Amino acid sequence: MTILILGASGQTGRLVVGQLLAQKVPVHVVVRSADDFHALLPDHMPHINQLIITEASVSNLSEQELNELVSGCSTVISCLGHNINFKGIYGQPRRLVTDSVKRICQSIKHTADNNVPVKFILMNTTGNQNIKAGEVISLGQKITLWLIRQLIPPHADNEAAAEYLQAHISESNENIEWSIVRPDSLIDEIDCSEYDIYPSPIRSAIFDSGITSRINVAHFMTALVTDSILWAQWKTKMPVIYNRVN
Repeated sequence: MTILILGASGQTGRLVVGQLLAQKVPVHVVVRSADDFHALLPDHMPHINQLIITEASVSNLSEQELNELVSGCSTVISCLGHNINFKGIYGQPRRLVTDSVKRICQSIKHTADNNVPVKFILMNTTGNQNIKAGEVISLGQKITLWLIRQLIPPHADNEAAAEYLQAHISESNENIEWSIVRPDSLIDEIDCSEYDIYPSPIRSAIFDSGITSRINVAHFMTALVTDSILWAQWKTKMPVIYNRVN
């Protein structure tokens, strides 16, 4: 089962690559520069021979190239995000995540075996309210998120990407099953630690945010790939992940 990872050069994406390779799972990544990507990986990465690298930008690939990219993949993991600088936040493409999700899903529909749905795991944020699940937030948080949506385009992009999966990839879809993973404030830690998964946020993402280490996000997304029971629990849902506070 080859796993296609988008955003593999990001701080979380590269951790997902490492955890999958450690379990001898073949991984295919799409990155702008293979040399730059190799430089991000730790020395002596286990089972590096299981790694396939395609140098490209997903937004620049043709429909045929995308079809070839997803063909034979059992799972697509998107850790795509905007660079945290002025150009990354306010430049083009404004809908990097949403457009990539849409195009990849269309390619999956063209190439997938209807008997074996492809998993799509999207990394998102607790700041994205799951309205369809009945999540309720305070008036203050609503106003703040509205302002963020207007002033910081990547947040609106994350919301639109999740909305697309919810609206267009239904539970009865024969080609694609999805899960949208929502970490809270991301931090860097070397090792995995205990963490908790909830169907909805248990605290305000704006006024009382928790923390989630990137390595724990990578661990959970890897488990969604390899653990069929865990996948059955969280598919077509938007699980929230927090580091466990002792």
